Amino acid sequence: MGEFFTLLKGGNKPSLYAAITNTFIAIMKGVAFFFTGNVAMFAETMHSIGDAANQFFVFIGSALSKKAPTERFPNGFGRLLNIVLLGAVLIVGIMAYETIIEGWHQMTHPVEAEGFIISVIVLSIAIILETFVLYKAGKEILHEAGVKGGAMAPLTTSFAHMNRAKPATKLVFLEDLVATSGGVLALIAVLIAHYTGFLAIEGAASIAIGLMMFYVVTKVFLENARGAIGETDEQMVNHIAHLLSDHPDVKDIRKLEVIKEGEFLHVETKVEVNPSLNVTEADLLQDRLAELILSQPSVDDVIVSLDADDGVKHWTHVSKNPETNANLSKQ
Repeated sequence: MGEFFTLLKGGNKPSLYAAITNTFIAIMKGVAFFFTGNVAMFAETMHSIGDAANQFFVFIGSALSKKAPTERFPNGFGRLLNIVLLGAVLIVGIMAYETIIEGWHQMTHPVEAEGFIISVIVLSIAIILETFVLYKAGKEILHEAGVKGGAMAPLTTSFAHMNRAKPATKLVFLEDLVATSGGVLALIAVLIAHYTGFLAIEGAASIAIGLMMFYVVTKVFLENARGAIGETDEQMVNHIAHLLSDHPDVKDIRKLEVIKEGEFLHVETKVEVNPSLNVTEADLLQDRLAELILSQPSVDDVIVSLDADDGVKHWTHVSKNPETNANLSKQ
């Protein structure tokens, strides 16, 4: 049990902040729905419950994925995060289904809700809190991508760098993006229903929120299914290929694999070196190359093997994108 709590300290912080915030928001919305019966508020309550549960799972999964390898599991627990996320999105999927069904009922059999002021206040507070969590998640994306920006960068530039973020951070960002958008949509629906009497708009908003939730489910499921199988990080392949190609003792790259293991990367490479190197020199070079690769962001495990240069060029597709490699090297 002591090891479990120690691992929790290394869990993904944005997911923990988001889980706590969404728990508070879910309770607040649930109370508001109880007093108002507003269908848009029901949709938002389901959304926040799903987000909170999901993000607690993500936090725990990201922490457990850092557990050191054991004799039984020598490759470590990196992909445990992908498995946890695959399970977590099922919760969001169920909530999305319930949200759409309730919205359809409101569209076909509109019912006037009470507590207009309560709904507006609660949704407004929720939007502010969700925006704050979204900002924090966007800031973490920029940090993980090694990108600096202005005060508004977490809400603007972060979209362009989502692919460099850790799976847990990306999930939190996407969920809170949908949550913030859904809150605004629900608030607009409540205002329209109250001032125009067009009650079906609340059902339409509920269905729209449910569909947005399904978008997150689909995107996260597909990404983590690839991660659970073992997906190549092409950007890091190019970056490490650059580092190896620029090393004076490396003549060629025979093999280079960079596999995502949850939040971490497993690197395996075979490089060609001067055949005149003796055993001691080759051993020192092997250690230096391993240290160089391990110093790169998110790389947790490296296997470097050497082969004599055969005079034939094997590696020919090194990326020439200096901005990409500069960003990765800064981290």
